[in-house]
Amino acid sequence: MLRTHSRTQGLELDRTALLWSLLLALWGCSAMQPPESANSWPSFRDQFLEGYFEKSPHFAVSQGRHDFDGRLPDWSPAGLSAKIDFLKASRRAAENFDAARLDEAGRFERDYLVEVINGDLFWLETAAWPARNPYFYASQMDPNVYVAREYAPLEQRLRAYIAYAAEVPRAAEQIQLNLRTPLPRSYVAIGRTMFGGLASYVENEVPGVFAAVADQGLQKQLGTATAAAARAMKQLDQWLGEQEATATSDYALGGASFSEMLAQTEGVALPLEQIEAIGREDLERNTEALRQACAKLAPGASLADCAARVQARKPSEGPVGAARRQLGDLKQFVIDKNLVGVPGSEEARVAEAPPHMRWNAAYIDIPGPYESGLPSVYYIAPPNPEWSERERLSYVPGEADLLFISVHEVWPGHFLQFLHSNRAASKFGQVFVGYAFAEGWAHYVEEMTWEAGLSEGDLEIQVGQLLNALLRNVRYLSAIGLHTSRMTVEDSERMFREQAYQDPGNARQQASRGTFDPGYLNYTLGKLMIRKLREDWTASRGGRQAWREFHDRFLSYGGPPVPLVRRAMLGEDSRAPL
Repeated sequence: MLRTHSRTQGLELDRTALLWSLLLALWGCSAMQPPESANSWPSFRDQFLEGYFEKSPHFAVSQGRHDFDGRLPDWSPAGLSAKIDFLKASRRAAENFDAARLDEAGRFERDYLVEVINGDLFWLETAAWPARNPYFYASQMDPNVYVAREYAPLEQRLRAYIAYAAEVPRAAEQIQLNLRTPLPRSYVAIGRTMFGGLASYVENEVPGVFAAVADQGLQKQLGTATAAAARAMKQLDQWLGEQEATATSDYALGGASFSEMLAQTEGVALPLEQIEAIGREDLERNTEALRQACAKLAPGASLADCAARVQARKPSEGPVGAARRQLGDLKQFVIDKNLVGVPGSEEARVAEAPPHMRWNAAYIDIPGPYESGLPSVYYIAPPNPEWSERERLSYVPGEADLLFISVHEVWPGHFLQFLHSNRAASKFGQVFVGYAFAEGWAHYVEEMTWEAGLSEGDLEIQVGQLLNALLRNVRYLSAIGLHTSRMTVEDSERMFREQAYQDPGNARQQASRGTFDPGYLNYTLGKLMIRKLREDWTASRGGRQAWREFHDRFLSYGGPPVPLVRRAMLGEDSRAPL
């Protein structure tokens, strides 16, 4: 999983969403003016970016804009209303920009900007995420950029962290006031994981990172700010714990809103029945491939037993050590097979995930386009210590499974993708990378590297690739089922165990995630759109011989909705994205 700019959408407003929209209207204030007066597209775009960063300062910091260090967003109703007003005014101005003054690149950026705004507005207004979902605040509250990203001397980062920590009590209060109870049970759980984990992180781990700073005045400020931030996060965690008694199962967006989510955040406007049928077909394709591989690897064994055999071969040095070992070989494989260009000399480190992010088995944190020469960090979560010993052991990925997690996160997945996007010709393409583009690419390359000869036909490795594919297939179908109320969390958990062959701990996590992250179908959705675009684009360009050219060109756009890239690469009359 990549932690980057996330966008989401929906249509059916429930009573909470409606009340939230009315509240925003009542509390509205004058927004920062959109870039209407710009006399050229580059000027308009740059003014929009500055306005956007002002409204989303923690996002700006993650992109490397350290002039925004220490700031958190204004999540008051007035602050959220101001952001909505800014986005709407900017969209109107972009749509009305004189087309005669735009070249092809300008028209593409304008459409890209509109798509980003559509996605943000879906989550802010239609889905009413600030009022409904603690997950909305997750990445924006994370101080890891100051703690682990070595963008400046430690003392400078400490000053930024102290400013951040001083903002946390205000932000935590706004979050609690925003969230409308009763909350769905899984939303309470993810909120407690995030905020309780943040409290532990800032209280127990952060001070040690900054202990080397000799300035005693700063150390005193750190102690004061850390105590206040931890206390605020604990209070928010405690408040969420109090909501468990009245928690509901009312997490579903509804079918119309789910379709609107896909249209507004990813530019996919196909009927939901067709989208579901395409996903089920891919599940069946991967299940059949697993059946054939297991017939050779473990004749007579069930698919579940075959999967368990592969998963039982754990890396002897643990997943963090094994991932470090895998990365060098994977990079060389990409180069030797000439699969995609490798711009730059940056590398990725591997580390254990901090407590507040252990709801996700693996993810990568990548410096933004305004940084230079910094390493990325590929994080792997340890098992939950509250689980049984058997569940903790089964949660640790097997060697083959971990290989494709490393493919997904680093070579040639997210890390390599961002080496490209951070160098995109469009600054907008550098900054805004969407869910289906990023996760679709990372999932696409798992199968692509296997097709290109990774591990030279080793059946255990193939099973590892297919288990990762089936996991994403079940996410795809669970997202649709959960949010159209045709599937319960228990149904989803069972499907992860029985059709993706996941261990109990992972199955629970994955089913729960589908309730608060309905966009997690984008792994498979993005992969399928990229595969289809590759097939259509390379058909007249030499097929397999054109893969490198296709990959480099695809990645050159940054990270817009894949249908927008399809239109740019194949023309206005290109066929459907799926």
